[in-house]
Amino acid sequence: MEENLQISRRRSGAADAPLGEPPDIAALTCGLAAGDEAAYRLFYDAYFDRLLRYLLVVTGGNEETAREALQLALVRVVRHVKTFATEEKFWGWLTVLARSALADEGRKQRRYFAFLERFTRHQETGADPMDNGEADERLRALLAGQLTALPEDERQLVEQKYGLRQSVREIAEKQQTSEKAVESKLSRVRRKLKDAVLTKLKNEQPR
Repeated sequence: MEENLQISRRRSGAADAPLGEPPDIAALTCGLAAGDEAAYRLFYDAYFDRLLRYLLVVTGGNEETAREALQLALVRVVRHVKTFATEEKFWGWLTVLARSALADEGRKQRRYFAFLERFTRHQETGADPMDNGEADERLRALLAGQLTALPEDERQLVEQKYGLRQSVREIAEKQQTSEKAVESKLSRVRRKLKDAVLTKLKNEQPR
């Protein structure tokens, strides 16, 4: 069912249509729990826009963040829905789910940005930005993918510094250049990688 949860009004067919009569919540949630496609379509018609408006209020009008959280919340509806007797209880559960998704999305973004910021500021912090503890698997995979797309000289420089753990002085001596020149180039490459990873993350977000 999760493939049906891409945030798109064309999926729900409710871009401009009125909500109409409220659905029978017990029947609707029972159908959702059973994986019934018709129940999912009815759920989208009745709650897609409503949940989005709710998240827009909670995020202070940040549409991008609201949509990201809504995507995550809808996935969790599929995974965890159960039968509810009243609309009030069902809506209350949905708002808790939405706020939880918003908090998780915020933590993920803060973790990503913190890692990428440390990555670009390596020369100031002295911490190795490639250490396993710095980011989750998805972020490291994105970073590795962008590394392979670098020009040969830039990729070799990153490998020397973070793969072979060579010092800036050692790299400078091998390249017959100054330490300042090596660190300057490393700084440019780190920022280039950061921008590329952020672009990838943004492009992967649901619209």
